Amino acid sequence: MEAFWATSVVVFLAEMGDKTQLLVMAFAAKFRWQQVLVGMTAGIFVVHALAVGVGSLVHSLINPQLMEFIAALLFLGFGVWTLRGGDEEEEESAGKRFGPVLTVMLTFIVGEMGDKTQFAAMTMAATLGAWLPVLLGAVSSMVLADGLGLVAGTFLQRHLQPARMRLLSGGIFLGFGAVGLIHAAWQFFCR
Repeated sequence: MEAFWATSVVVFLAEMGDKTQLLVMAFAAKFRWQQVLVGMTAGIFVVHALAVGVGSLVHSLINPQLMEFIAALLFLGFGVWTLRGGDEEEEESAGKRFGPVLTVMLTFIVGEMGDKTQFAAMTMAATLGAWLPVLLGAVSSMVLADGLGLVAGTFLQRHLQPARMRLLSGGIFLGFGAVGLIHAAWQFFCR
């Protein structure tokens, strides 16, 4: 039980104010909150199952700079897609083609790969030697922390005009994409 609580506290604190909390807010403007919650939870589970199960092997196989670059490109793509807007029929067609749950899940997987919460879970699993409590603690604390972003995004969606919410959401995606590209480039050239 100690491993569960230790992991929960570490991962929750690491996730507060993280990009995925803000991404959840942006997704809440585009999709129903239930779809975002399911996609978010599935993505979180996959990322932390990999972190806990494979541990340092994942770190040695996947270059963190490459994952950051891919995530940045995805965020820029979502930002352009969000800002582009379009009519309701076009958005419904895109939702049917890609599926909101899968879109959110894949964004979480790519966005969290190599993130501090994944490394925290990996470290806790290696240190405490209790993979199941670490996995449960990491997943539950991430869902709780990012659930706060979902609540905030749902609230904003109900109280902001759609055009302003689209600008806010698109800006969040573009901001994280730009910062991610700059950070990935900085890491690549300053090695």
